[in-house]
Amino acid sequence: MKLLIVEDEPVIARRIRRLSGLILGDRLEQVTVSNTLESGLAHLEKDEIDLLLLDLNLNGASGFDLLETIVARPFHTIIISAYTDKAIRAFEYGVLDFVPKPFNQDRLAQAFGRLEPGSAPSNGQVRYLAVQKRGRHVLFDIQDLTYIKGAGVYSELHFQDQSVEIHNKSLDALARLLPGHFDRIHKSYIVNSTLVRELAVASGGKYSAILKDGTDLPISRARYRELRKKWGD
Repeated sequence: MKLLIVEDEPVIARRIRRLSGLILGDRLEQVTVSNTLESGLAHLEKDEIDLLLLDLNLNGASGFDLLETIVARPFHTIIISAYTDKAIRAFEYGVLDFVPKPFNQDRLAQAFGRLEPGSAPSNGQVRYLAVQKRGRHVLFDIQDLTYIKGAGVYSELHFQDQSVEIHNKSLDALARLLPGHFDRIHKSYIVNSTLVRELAVASGGKYSAILKDGTDLPISRARYRELRKKWGD
């Protein structure tokens, strides 16, 4: 895992680096520390990372300026900040977690745990997904989503107005960000369950979710029973 820490306090930056090493162990391949937004952005322009650990106040500069720039990038972001009143706004940008200062190893480990496949979704209030279009980032309200289809390392966002956008994060990555009414129904599909009209069983034991607009999405055999119980069908 390649990690970028953007933190202007040297003592805190060293502590984050040390604890990250203890938590991730051999999985940690590379750690870079930047003490300004500018140096952090410069690193992101030339190197790929897997995880960004970002402070929100960097010598008076706002970490939200960095979030605005990188919101559609394919890596995850964890905020580490004393400004807990900014947590809701941060989650709107799709961050994986918000770790309040002061923090301990257990709390940081909990945040890192959300990177694992099958981990619990973030408890944050994610409202938007960002898509890069024509050199700029466009925010889309997730409540306008009908379903998401996996497309390799990317995802297709299907909206209620029938439009489709491509997101740089994988289906697994998005599943860890979305609120509870977005359900994984198949290895290739996440659906907005508020738009499901009914469950259907076809000949041969094929399961599907029929949406209010008539869209028919496959449900895996392993997920059908759990979804039927959850949706009360």
